Amino acid sequence: MIPSVNDPGSRTIGLLAYLYGPGKHEEHTDPHLVASFDGMSPDPGRDPKATLKDLQQLLDQPVEALPDHARPAKHVWHTSVRATADDRILSDEEWGEIARRVVAATGIDPGDGEPACRWAAVRHADDHIHIIATLVCEDGSRPDDFRSGKRAQAECRLIEKELGLHQVAPGDGTAAQRPTSAERHKAERQGRERTAREELRETVRRAVAGTHSEGEFFDRLAAAGLLVHKRVAPSGDLLGYKVALPDDRNKDGEPVFYPGARLAPDLSLPRIRERWTTTVSPGQDGEGVTADAPLRSVPGPASARRAATTAAWQAVLVFDDGDDGVISAHIAAAGEVLDALAKTSAAHTRKQLGEAATAFERASRSHVRAARGHDRALRQAARDLVHGGPALGRGEDGASTAMLIDMAFFLVTAAVAWHGKKGHAQQAAAALQAAEHLRAAYQSAASHPMAVLHQRGHLLPPALQRRHAAVLREAAPELAEQVLAEAGWPALASTLADAEAAGHDPAELLAQASGRRELDTASSVSDVLVWRLRRLAGLPADASAMPLHSNPTGKPSLSHTKGPADTRQDSHGRARGF
Repeated sequence: MIPSVNDPGSRTIGLLAYLYGPGKHEEHTDPHLVASFDGMSPDPGRDPKATLKDLQQLLDQPVEALPDHARPAKHVWHTSVRATADDRILSDEEWGEIARRVVAATGIDPGDGEPACRWAAVRHADDHIHIIATLVCEDGSRPDDFRSGKRAQAECRLIEKELGLHQVAPGDGTAAQRPTSAERHKAERQGRERTAREELRETVRRAVAGTHSEGEFFDRLAAAGLLVHKRVAPSGDLLGYKVALPDDRNKDGEPVFYPGARLAPDLSLPRIRERWTTTVSPGQDGEGVTADAPLRSVPGPASARRAATTAAWQAVLVFDDGDDGVISAHIAAAGEVLDALAKTSAAHTRKQLGEAATAFERASRSHVRAARGHDRALRQAARDLVHGGPALGRGEDGASTAMLIDMAFFLVTAAVAWHGKKGHAQQAAAALQAAEHLRAAYQSAASHPMAVLHQRGHLLPPALQRRHAAVLREAAPELAEQVLAEAGWPALASTLADAEAAGHDPAELLAQASGRRELDTASSVSDVLVWRLRRLAGLPADASAMPLHSNPTGKPSLSHTKGPADTRQDSHGRARGF
């Protein structure tokens, strides 16, 4: 059950007209009262003699009784209370009791003889009600409605348990501010799919991904077409910023600006600056350099994706024994990688990757403060993805995108587990949702490159197929029978042949790849092993241009050279990066 307390308004009659009206798309059916402050308020929905004006005048009487100078400019309190999609349909009596409990909990009508406001609860759909109140009590005082949104949330958690409804994960105060009803209605009038707040949040989030300085950040905002206003102190120091969509105007024709902090807590300028200025001590993250170290040369889309895959894998390892602040930093930086990947990927994967990045945005913030600086490899990966430019959906670009999505899935899955262990219910749910979008994006990205590898595997001589099956049983006996039964086994057999032809020991590579974590969450273990092996061996992600293998003797049948020298393993058996 989800309450949504809106900012106070100024016109009771205007809100009543909406609640009792047909809705923007004729979605309101049978509008009627289910409860009110006195239980006898006129109901324009069911009583043909009652009018909206009658109800408005009744609710506004305490306001009108005040002298003009004492009347609050914004006196209309409004919340919706919505059941979730899998809840049963509640009766009017149940919704009426819910309304009474919500107004009591929020201080609108606390009961026990305390000063109370006038209110009414309107139902115009099966799954929700609206509560309207006037923020002046019968005695002319103002109600104690401080933090009414949080109080409504807490009461709804109790109601869910008592009525056997779906229990919504409690919030922790780190979520981005939701659009107001006025913002949603404005978006509908303008034909926008999302509110200006939501569009701006996504644009700013993607602009900050992988940035190294204020100048670069503001240049990206301008390039994205946003209007930017900087708040500067008398000393000349930059204190903050706000942004607006060029075509989002108020009634006076002026742009509607939103400060970064109003878009999301981590999009305020001070929080963004933490990504650029934090340093770590030498050896703490393997490099010991500042986050604003000199930039390396910009890679192309495919090499940027391979480098990001390696950075993502190193981040997954942090979840094994990293401290909470370091893990939190890697989760936040993983969000930047997803934003950058969505921004630069081909059309057939862009929607699902965008949905994954949007969902993961909620998972990237918790009360565990990120220890910035340790996340520099992931932030550099996000930067390289942006500067590497858009990737094609085919060839090495397309195949390396599939490779990165596969690894990003495991990174996001590790975030699900960590948030779950910490009791971060909303963040864990958001990360899980992101993982599902990544699964869908992977299916689109991997279909062609895996089909190529699958065909190559079927064309291997039977003797070579049997020998690689024996290698699999020797190197990964606990996985062998499962992998051999999967549809992806021919693609893995082809990759083992490619690795051997490049001069690698297939058994050694398999042991390294299969001995690592997270295989139990994979839909296809063979797919995961394919991408891990191709990355470890420095093989092209796209095998369509590689020659076929025909030598069943066990000796390399191709004259491939080994992968780049910096793909060899360190003393712990971990890839040192591409």
